[in-house]
Amino acid sequence: MTDRDRGTRRMLAGLLADSHVMSFEALPTRVAGHAAKAGLSEVLIYLGDLQRDVLRLMTGRGLDAAQEPDGHDTEMAVEGTVAGRAYQYGQVLPACASRGEGPYRWWVPLLDGTERLGVLHLAAAADDDQAREDMLSLASLVAMLVVGGRDTSDSHARLCRVQPMNVAAEMQWQLMPPRAYADSRVVIGAVMEPAYQVSGDAFDYATADDVVHLSVFDAMGHDTAAGLTANLALGACRNNRRQGTGLTDLGAAIEGVLIEQFATSRFVTGILADLNTSTGILTWVNHGHHPPVVIRGGHWSTQLRCEPTHPLGTSLGLPVRLCREQLEPGDRVVFYTDGITEARTAAGQEFGLARFVDFLIRHHADGLSVPETLRRLVRSLLTHHNGHLQDDATILFCEWLGPTPDTTGPASPAGVPLPPPPTSSPHDVVT
Repeated sequence: MTDRDRGTRRMLAGLLADSHVMSFEALPTRVAGHAAKAGLSEVLIYLGDLQRDVLRLMTGRGLDAAQEPDGHDTEMAVEGTVAGRAYQYGQVLPACASRGEGPYRWWVPLLDGTERLGVLHLAAAADDDQAREDMLSLASLVAMLVVGGRDTSDSHARLCRVQPMNVAAEMQWQLMPPRAYADSRVVIGAVMEPAYQVSGDAFDYATADDVVHLSVFDAMGHDTAAGLTANLALGACRNNRRQGTGLTDLGAAIEGVLIEQFATSRFVTGILADLNTSTGILTWVNHGHHPPVVIRGGHWSTQLRCEPTHPLGTSLGLPVRLCREQLEPGDRVVFYTDGITEARTAAGQEFGLARFVDFLIRHHADGLSVPETLRRLVRSLLTHHNGHLQDDATILFCEWLGPTPDTTGPASPAGVPLPPPPTSSPHDVVT
């Protein structure tokens, strides 16, 4: 083992040991101290704001963990900066031109899985494979520590906000899962706008065995009561789902909780869906909501038609129809609320479903990641609507990567096991 190897080991082991009793605010100082053991210097942590428009320097000082000695925050725009490009594309980029001698300065993306947290600035004495491996290893550990500390830190919340947040949005963001997730089976991304004023929208996803659950809710109204309704619907969905309630009965269980609390004065529309990642079969129930969209091959899309039942909380007693669609590997399923397609300009022009889907297809063709595609979509939507939305706008986006290898199944010519034959044809409806 070389001296550099030992330095890397001391850096990672020391930071990991410290993490057990380390506050979020202490992270910048501790990271810089341990990074020096591996020859890394000028360590700075920048975290993205809630809307992913700026990167804010985390100093560990002040109530927002971002206060400089002179009292001013330091931030960089995501658009038009090298640090922003590293953040957008998930690439290690040089912070400045090199003359062929150290120190070499870099921007390194901070990623927790596929969730983009920010970027790390580093300087290294050498420009070689080991230096890059050290930087990536440190960035991965820092990302884990940020995620581990943010839920109990008001400093993190203040750092990542650039404007005040209303109470409904405060509730929603605390309840939502991370906006990005990926494993060997699926890639999931989500956005909610207006980020600081969202009230009645909510999304959820979760995995269990080979099933990925997906749901989106749109509560009646645009006030704190709408946020409470959406929160209650999502909580009831999770509670009953985790007790084994299937999609056909899940809506009734959610509705029972809503009616117990609000009688029939509040309701939500929504989609409740399960994706079997072994077979690619998507099953869903539409509770008075816009139908999902499937994008196939990066150039073709269709709405998944399914006769809807009544919105949750209305107690209309309409039949519940469980619908099925056989997906193909690479298919992207998109759930959305009406704030996306019905956003209007001052002249009354809608953003529209066609423009929405076309945007997703074009940026998929550009090879952008799901989180970056959605970030750019939100920017386009806000530009179309002069920076202010009249309604909540939410997208939940899931790409099925295909069946995972299974040595017990019949192998395909490419060596990847074939999924079992579908039990129903596309668009099959079960009443």
